[in-house]
Amino acid sequence: MSRIDETAEFIAVRIAVLTVSDSRSLAEDRSGDVLVGRIADAGHVLADRMILTDERAEISTQLRNWCDDPTIDVVISTGGTGLTGRDVSVEAHRDVYEKEIDAFGTVFTIVSMQKIGTSAVQSRATGGVRNGTYLFALPGSPGACKDAWDEILVKQLDFRHRPCNFVEILPRLDEHQRRK
Repeated sequence: MSRIDETAEFIAVRIAVLTVSDSRSLAEDRSGDVLVGRIADAGHVLADRMILTDERAEISTQLRNWCDDPTIDVVISTGGTGLTGRDVSVEAHRDVYEKEIDAFGTVFTIVSMQKIGTSAVQSRATGGVRNGTYLFALPGSPGACKDAWDEILVKQLDFRHRPCNFVEILPRLDEHQRRK
């Protein structure tokens, strides 16, 4: 069973938040606000935040830029994970991934099923890794962002979480790029 090891020291990670929307401004970005608030409450650092329209090339370029920035450990996007023609966040993320975290989408679907039933099949939440940086694409609703953070990310981004977590392997994500 998962638990927090109270004897271990918390390690803050630096997280960038990207909202993908054709219609929202920063003042109207409730989903981004949810993530920013939870990042702070958990003791992590907001490294950057922005809003981009649903343009695959622009999204993937920004994801790459953040993955190339050594001051960013994690990128979380919200929006653009649905099934409509303008929903391209998942494709943009997959353009960037070196490795996909397949189980992230599965676990997100399980969590969503408990909240919204079979409507969870319409979400294409995804996670992956590039250049030693974690990336997660979440749906654009505040509820979905709360669910993903509260049920998955707050635990996996806590070094004290046992039996394992994303933070403890963060230094090894790019070991294939180092000389032996």
